[in-house]
Amino acid sequence: MRKDGETGRPSGRPGGPGKPLRRKSCLFCKDKVREVDYKNVNQLRRYISERGKIRAPRMTGACRKHQRQLAVAIKRAREMALLPYVAEAGPPSRARSSERP
Repeated sequence: MRKDGETGRPSGRPGGPGKPLRRKSCLFCKDKVREVDYKNVNQLRRYISERGKIRAPRMTGACRKHQRQLAVAIKRAREMALLPYVAEAGPPSRARSSERP
C-alpha cells in the first residue's frame, strides 16, 4: 500500500527523488557530425550491447536524428560484415524445465 507522500516511482533513479534528471547530451551534436558513417566500426561498437543489440537512446544519450542514423549505420555495417549480428556464443544456458527428460 502506498502512503500519501509516495508517488509510486522507483526511488533508485540517478537524479533521486525530487531532483530533475539531467539528460545525456548527444556526442554527434557536440562534434557537429552531419551523418553517422557505417565504416567507423569503433564508434558504432559503443552503441551496441554485449549481446549485439542496438542500445536505446536513453542509454546512449543520442538525439532522435542521430539515433536513427546510428541504427541505419549499424544495420549497414552488419550487412557488410563489419559488425556481428549477435554476440559470440558463451557457455550454454540451463535447460528449461519443459525440455528435461
